[in-house]
Amino acid sequence: MRYWPTLLMALVLAGLGLYLYVVEFPAKETEERQEAARNKVLLLDQTSITGLTFKTDRSELVFERTPDKGWVLTAPLRTEADQREVQNLIRALVTGSVHRIVEENPAALSPFGLDKPVTTVTITGGGKQETLAIGDAGPLSSTLYALRESDHALLLTDLAPKDFVNKTLMTFRRKDILHATPTEVDRVRLTYPTTEIVLYRAAEKPKAKWKIRYPIEAEADLNEVRMLLFRLEDLKAMAIVDQGSERDTLVKTLTTPKVKLTVHAADGDQTVKLYQPDPSSGEAIAETGPDAPLYKINPTALKDFTKELFNFQDKRLLGVDATDIAVLTVKTRTEQFALINQNDEWVLEDQPTEKLNQEAVNLFVSRVANVPAEIRVLKQASPLAPYGLVSPAPEFIATGRDGKVAGKLSIGDRVSGLAYAMGNRLQGLYQIRADLLDQIPKKDELLAGSSEEKDAKH
Repeated sequence: MRYWPTLLMALVLAGLGLYLYVVEFPAKETEERQEAARNKVLLLDQTSITGLTFKTDRSELVFERTPDKGWVLTAPLRTEADQREVQNLIRALVTGSVHRIVEENPAALSPFGLDKPVTTVTITGGGKQETLAIGDAGPLSSTLYALRESDHALLLTDLAPKDFVNKTLMTFRRKDILHATPTEVDRVRLTYPTTEIVLYRAAEKPKAKWKIRYPIEAEADLNEVRMLLFRLEDLKAMAIVDQGSERDTLVKTLTTPKVKLTVHAADGDQTVKLYQPDPSSGEAIAETGPDAPLYKINPTALKDFTKELFNFQDKRLLGVDATDIAVLTVKTRTEQFALINQNDEWVLEDQPTEKLNQEAVNLFVSRVANVPAEIRVLKQASPLAPYGLVSPAPEFIATGRDGKVAGKLSIGDRVSGLAYAMGNRLQGLYQIRADLLDQIPKKDELLAGSSEEKDAKH
């Protein structure tokens, strides 16, 4: 029994550990949770919030959360809300913390700007309701005094003035004029007073491409289409004119739209007409339907959506993708050679056994295939002598995998960093960047050993 003191000590320690685990630790965690809760401005879970009222001296806005549309404005009118603005407000309340409780059941509110609150916010959810009156800015930066109704506590909070001050009905209304993201849109029709342009997404492999359906059938400039779609998504109202006398007066000034945009997505068509009744006023108007509000928009949007067909055309003059070229014939003033793509490896037509620098050849072919027209000089071909295109140097001819000529690019004289050019893809005469003229390798420079010898010399 000489070990009984050790066993007794072990039992005491085990009991102490069990007591700490069962009693002390949970009590400490509960106390910490209670302390954290006391330091929160709003004691409601964000996911449970289903109603919100935002009241100022100018208006009272009432919101409710719906299963299908998210947050909806129900008063002073029923319309879609700006989801981001409402969620930012709720997030600010839920994450806001209390620096200190200034006073419980305060007798005087005017020293804190709470006798006439800047904003009063009422939040409901989970069978509970809380009201916060927002007063003056506190002594610290980005702090506000607030009066919490549930416990009548006057709080100094870390709520930021930007989230509660100068918020109006327009702040919380949905300002997006079209309700479709760029990835959802598969067709766009731009209708002008004298013509129209139709763009559509073609389901081609390995990835979909945008094409022009009208007034011509042609490849579209992917970057231009992307910018168009992003600008459509970004088309927002600066002010909204609802049904009433103001709208009735304004609609009488809307005659012929500068452009009518029809956007097609999986859920159907959306149409918006853009007007500029008085160009000198700098005001532009968007209309989505006879019974819908009128939207005042930034007049620069008119420039974004009133473009010529040329802007939307694929401007790569050669007329064929680099991956579809089987043979590229290169003609310069000093030599002529042909590159043949055999099983994704380039060889010279007259020296098929010579190893080529594949990286250098791929870069060169890509430059030729992707050089875009920068400026349109003439819509139709005319006498070519003034542009150095009677005997162009250089000239590139691309043969497709079917053995037919698939693309051609002729380059003429240089002018101020640009060069005149014609190509298979676009009819007419254009200017391209003159960089390509300095990037055409000689045949010998494409050999695998030539670059290694140059590197050795340098």
